[in-house]
Amino acid sequence: MLDLDAWLPDPQITTRHRRTAAVDPDTLWSAARGVRLDQTRTIGHLVRWRIPGVPADQSFLGLLCDDPFSLLDEGPRYAISGLCGRIWTLSRDYGELAGPDDFLAWNEPRTVRVLFAHWVKPGPDEGTSTLHSEARVAPTDRVATMRLRALWLAVGPFERLIGAEALALAAEQAERLAGRRP
Repeated sequence: MLDLDAWLPDPQITTRHRRTAAVDPDTLWSAARGVRLDQTRTIGHLVRWRIPGVPADQSFLGLLCDDPFSLLDEGPRYAISGLCGRIWTLSRDYGELAGPDDFLAWNEPRTVRVLFAHWVKPGPDEGTSTLHSEARVAPTDRVATMRLRALWLAVGPFERLIGAEALALAAEQAERLAGRRP
């Protein structure tokens, strides 16, 4: 189990998604790493609107390793990335992170720290594995807390609709690669 509390212990917002596929963990992780923004209907468009200049064929995990994100930790079947800044503005108002230490030390006023974690574990049944995704957001001060609440009132109700979109695609692609789906 990943210790996400070591990275961001007291988030104001936490979202979790998971998707199980009838494949081994390595096949599912490989498929998850390859899902591209242009393969999704909603989330890919939102990401490209919010972060101009991101290529449509960028993979989600590739995105989370490139500016304005920073890869914080990775292993054979997991990746943890971070982003800091003012996520509620329309401008690209993110901090520069040189690596994990910058993320952990981030305390700029009126900003948030955002943690993205993706990992695969063996599934509940033999021959299955589960792809997990968790996002955490923590404000640095009272002003950021209020701005984050306002933002979440607007986007929170839609999060369940779009948050699992890439995971479902990864599971489908993994099963197709393994010959378990037409």
